[in-house]
Amino acid sequence: MAEILSSLEFFNEISAINDPERAHELLRQTAGIQQKIEDALAYATKAHEGQFRKGGGPYVTHPILVACIVAHYGGDEAMICAALLHDVVEDTVATREDVASLFGEDVASLVDSLTKIVEIREEELPPASSNRKMITAALTFRKMLIASVRDIRALVIKLCDRFHNMLTLQALAPNKRVRISEETLVVYAPIAHRLGISSIKNELEDLSFRYIFPEEYEKIDLYFQDNHQELQLKLNTFLGKVKRLLISNGIPEGHFQLMGRIKRRYSTYLKMQRKGISIEEVLDLLALRIIVQEPLDCYRVLGIVHLKFKPILSRFKDYVALPKENGYQTIHTTIFDDSLIYEVQIRTEDMHKGAEYGVAAHWKYKAGGAKTPSLGWLNDLQFQNNTIEEFYELAKNDLYREDIVVFSPDGDTYTLPVGAVVLDFAYAVHTDIGNHAKKAMVNNQQVSLLTVLKSGDIVKIITVDKPIVRPSWGDAVKTSKAKHQIRITTAARYKEVERLSAFNIIATIFGKTPQEIADFVNTAKLESSIHRACTDLIYLKELESRIENSIKKDANLFMLLKIKILKLKEYVFDSFLICSNYNISETLFDYCCHPKFGDEVIALKSGSKAFIHHKLCERALGEIERGAKMLYVSWIEDAMQRFVVIVALENQKGILANFLQFLAKNDMNVLSIDVGGRKNSYSAHSEIHIECHDTDVKTLKKLLSQKFRIIDVYSLKDAYSNG
Repeated sequence: MAEILSSLEFFNEISAINDPERAHELLRQTAGIQQKIEDALAYATKAHEGQFRKGGGPYVTHPILVACIVAHYGGDEAMICAALLHDVVEDTVATREDVASLFGEDVASLVDSLTKIVEIREEELPPASSNRKMITAALTFRKMLIASVRDIRALVIKLCDRFHNMLTLQALAPNKRVRISEETLVVYAPIAHRLGISSIKNELEDLSFRYIFPEEYEKIDLYFQDNHQELQLKLNTFLGKVKRLLISNGIPEGHFQLMGRIKRRYSTYLKMQRKGISIEEVLDLLALRIIVQEPLDCYRVLGIVHLKFKPILSRFKDYVALPKENGYQTIHTTIFDDSLIYEVQIRTEDMHKGAEYGVAAHWKYKAGGAKTPSLGWLNDLQFQNNTIEEFYELAKNDLYREDIVVFSPDGDTYTLPVGAVVLDFAYAVHTDIGNHAKKAMVNNQQVSLLTVLKSGDIVKIITVDKPIVRPSWGDAVKTSKAKHQIRITTAARYKEVERLSAFNIIATIFGKTPQEIADFVNTAKLESSIHRACTDLIYLKELESRIENSIKKDANLFMLLKIKILKLKEYVFDSFLICSNYNISETLFDYCCHPKFGDEVIALKSGSKAFIHHKLCERALGEIERGAKMLYVSWIEDAMQRFVVIVALENQKGILANFLQFLAKNDMNVLSIDVGGRKNSYSAHSEIHIECHDTDVKTLKKLLSQKFRIIDVYSLKDAYSNG
């Protein structure tokens, strides 16, 4: 069996080169001598003449080494030329037209895409109160994805470009190193993961980790250095056992290859953070990869290993039969041996190439049998969201995630993130299925649409004719498609309710029918803005005046007298502002819905009373569609609204002190804390009630959810708090 060379040796060679001559020689070794590539190299050298990198070397060394990395990943001639020229349009006098005339439209198009994916310099950034780092990363993120939808090759070249930049990051100022590393960790590494290029993904993570958390990196790195001999001895001993085991069970020595490895720095750090343990307590620092010839051999080797070593079944994953969406195929198992735990991965040579090179494996190995990564996630990402923050929050959920695979009743497979619920599956099948989903069956058992799915579940969705609006479920689903569609359907329902309510409110003011008002609106060409009368008091008063003037033109004396009493008055009831030309004595909440302070609401008129409903209340919608009399209503906003966040703490010694220290360390503006709540001899938890301002509640929720369990969040102005 041929020896499989890792990318690590190549990466080490790249990182040691800092002059154009050596870089040029490596490019020739990697890409071969092709005239077009030589011409692009000469053009880039001349264009960048006199330019130097922060480290002091000629700038052209960088694009040459990026081209080397692209060639290593099997990039074609156009990709290698684009890598050589990727900075000439941005940083020199060369234009896109120059590149197109000399090297063709294919190269020019790639260079154009790469030029658009540049570091954010002059984008209009949000106010200082916004999270600048996230906005900047999200803008870069969106540019990369939009460019890649046009040509995925541009994304691979950009990953190679960022990888070489990370290898030479030491030359920059500390603050720039951290900023670039943060962007790399939240944008570039996840995209490399989704493209299945684990060799780049792993390196980007470790390099970013080194600069973002230097102390944590140093501790882990020092541990591995101090214990390298002991760890390597254990690993070699285990490799020897497995080798003898496979040979003794009939697998010839030349038909498999063993590759031992020690856990990477960043993945070790993540394990420590997730488990809350020290590096000494991380049990699976050692891993073995077994490379075999055929897919069937994977299962034969698995059986041999499991019969000899006790497996941890909860950590067994078969990505050969059910590949990940990024094309990754490997059997994962974890076993015990001499009180130690080893992760064992079993794959074929083609699977190994696919795991190392991802989407690029099909360029590098033309006849390779690696599974092609699915790029459906690119099409699922929505680019028309209202804010860049929303786009980033949606997109990142689909990029860097652990996957599960579930089945339809017909046996079709769907890849979803860990923690996905039944409604995520419904939207994955089809948008209409998600919008109309009413009930579900999982493994022939009826369940809620918010039931969390596990790998291997068989899911059947039961739909109804009318779409169902579920605004509060947006936080429960995990996929960007489900979140986005829930927002779309919710926004559409809000707008429709506001449109119908506007007709009813105006009809109530003038004693007309909603249809008569609709006819006037149609004649006056106000259809696109009429919904504002439900939410904008100034617009409502302007519209009332406009209709009044229209009536006056042909009204008789009786009508004029009637108009004189049509003066809108504002009534204040606790938290509500009601506007009407009728006497309103009180506001009441109906039994059918439970609006909380700040929720979207409407008001139905019954005599002198205003009945408040949530804007998405189905019962209220029926009344609105029947033309019920309605009133303008809005909340009276407090100068600063207050919320209560209820957190569950384990009943352990010192837990409260640690909790308070956590709040102080993160500089949270907490108004008061009530220690008590639900606590009894049968419970392992007690509740802590934290009161804070609305300016802090989102930050506090996000912060606390990292380490503690949040039971509830509610406003002190909850409409039912007195009920």
